[in-house]
Amino acid sequence: MASPTAAKAAAKLNPVVASNRRARHDYEILSEFECGIVLAGSEVKSLRDGKAVLNDAYARIENGEMWIYSLHIPPWQYSHGFGAVVDNTRHRKLLMHKSDIERLGHRIALERLQLIPLKVYFVNGRAKVEIALARGRKQGDKRQAMADRDSKREIDRALGRRNKGMPG
Repeated sequence: MASPTAAKAAAKLNPVVASNRRARHDYEILSEFECGIVLAGSEVKSLRDGKAVLNDAYARIENGEMWIYSLHIPPWQYSHGFGAVVDNTRHRKLLMHKSDIERLGHRIALERLQLIPLKVYFVNGRAKVEIALARGRKQGDKRQAMADRDSKREIDRALGRRNKGMPG
């Protein structure tokens, strides 16, 4: 397992451009995948500026290809007059091995799961999207997950105080 300082160094090298914070609350995350994304040049520049909204985005598999919908990337402020104007919320192709896409599509069809983008970031100068295979939560499940998280946090605090020799 990587040390916390190595994780911080990796985060500086691959800064997260956009993240979907509600996804872990609204969905039970079963597994996560990293995909490339096909972008226009001005969209890459806009991403490097940290301008993207991932809140309502979702992914689908259609005709053996994976697409992301509702990912809002505003136009780069200096791109006026250069090339074609790109739609902010157009659907964009995700890049993944065909066998992985087929495996995901089969699992989605059988288990009624969804593909939810969790974050957009750069790796070695290339834009990547972290996609999660997820199952939707009902309201009661959300409350139970929050209660479990709170109780785990309290246990960790108590153990931390005990390990430091403090009463607790």
